[in-house]
Amino acid sequence: MSKQTFLQGALILVAAGLFTRVLGFINRIVVARVMGAEGVGLYMMALPTLILAMTITQFGLPVAISKRVSEADAVGDEKKIKRVLLVSLAVTGSLSIIFTVGMFFLSPVVAKYFLTDSRALYPLLAVTPIIPIIAISSVIRGYFQGRQNMKPQAMSQVIEQIVRIGAVIILTKLFMPYGVQYAAAGAMASVVLGEFISLLYMMRQFKMQKRFRLRKTWKNHIAEGRKTLNELMTIALPTTGSRFIGSLTYFFEPILVAQSLAIAGLAAAEATKQYGELTGYVLPLLFLPTFLTHALSVSLVPSISEAGAKGHSQTIQYRILQSIRLSLASGGVITVVFMIFPVVILSTVYGTSNGAFMLQFMAPFFLLHYIQTPLQASLQALDLAKPAMWNTLIGAVIKFAVLFTLSSKPEFGIQGVAAAISFGVVIVTLLHMAVLMKHKVIVFPVLLFTKFGAIMAVTGYLGYTMKQYIDLDSLTHLFIVGTALTIIYFILLFAFKLLTKEEWNMIPWNRILHKK
Repeated sequence: MSKQTFLQGALILVAAGLFTRVLGFINRIVVARVMGAEGVGLYMMALPTLILAMTITQFGLPVAISKRVSEADAVGDEKKIKRVLLVSLAVTGSLSIIFTVGMFFLSPVVAKYFLTDSRALYPLLAVTPIIPIIAISSVIRGYFQGRQNMKPQAMSQVIEQIVRIGAVIILTKLFMPYGVQYAAAGAMASVVLGEFISLLYMMRQFKMQKRFRLRKTWKNHIAEGRKTLNELMTIALPTTGSRFIGSLTYFFEPILVAQSLAIAGLAAAEATKQYGELTGYVLPLLFLPTFLTHALSVSLVPSISEAGAKGHSQTIQYRILQSIRLSLASGGVITVVFMIFPVVILSTVYGTSNGAFMLQFMAPFFLLHYIQTPLQASLQALDLAKPAMWNTLIGAVIKFAVLFTLSSKPEFGIQGVAAAISFGVVIVTLLHMAVLMKHKVIVFPVLLFTKFGAIMAVTGYLGYTMKQYIDLDSLTHLFIVGTALTIIYFILLFAFKLLTKEEWNMIPWNRILHKK
């Protein structure tokens, strides 16, 4: 089984993440164009319930499995690795059964009384079978991460998105004549099918690459698994706390939005449509650069944990600042494009300019979101998961308070929701940074942020100037302007040393060109 270094593993996940993000974006376009804003709203209203159930089912174990497997692998303890896997499967398997049954019976209540739209029942029921699938795949994924082999996970992401896109095209068009709620259910069913095929691939890779027989003496390992369970829970519980708060926030967000917009005087169908424009049109665009931040976060946990065990504080600081630098670099140019050309972007992608102001407003705030995930991974790796959990809770409370205050007023409406999401992002990211500074892990990177601000200012000025002289009604002109800004942006990144030659050389250009 091949291992990768921190940047090698991250780059594998970046490549897969970029490809799957593009495919996922195509999936969103198909869904939006087939079902419209109202269908997307039903789809997005059901999604937080799924995320909440999945978070509880996984119980934070992927991170814990990754760390414990990595530690056992370092000393060649295959028996402990086997015990970690069996105990994890027992926990996630039991929880998945409970929450699958619970979600099936509670879906009518959630749809009618919480989401205020009984049509959300159909996508909720359609996506329920995904819970046990995610339970098993999360354990296998944690195993491969602990072995520092990111290739199976990367390939499974690609397979999942390809299957999902193919299924969503067929199922949404097949069910759309019966009603938008059935089309939304078809879109959810495509998610389940994609995850299932991805799981089959992961299981095949696990069977080929594992170094032990999982079935042999499994009862003994379960019986002796109390100590292993305790070791996993010391990591999993605080990690679950943060994710549970995030998922709970995600679950209650559409409920609070629906109630707040109702107070503001909007009918249920109109509220669903506006929420669909925000969550189905604007947020997917803003989340595009996060494939890099996720990749960095996955690679950061074992890298920082190893450096901490060896007492290499300078390595820890370098890795954290490197992740901040690369995360900002990945999101800078697309943020400029969103701020200057929101109408053109939305019209080109979705065929409508609805949500242009929200995209333009939220884009700069999401630069902090891009560094939030690596910061949280750093806190978990440094045994500071508990402060990270409290930061997430504080951000969620403030976000909900702002959301209800603004979106319940007719003059704000859905724009109040956009403001609340942005404010929550800023609060949590700054709190994560404050914890790292308090524990003297890093100092506030004033020079880094100053350089990045200068790069953004120059790129933004040039983009605004181009907008004045170039007609951007066509996709070709938008592509030309975007390419020119990207080239300028990368030149500035190298000039200000926010991207180094060594990091650039980590990309296997010769292999890529040779394949072409």
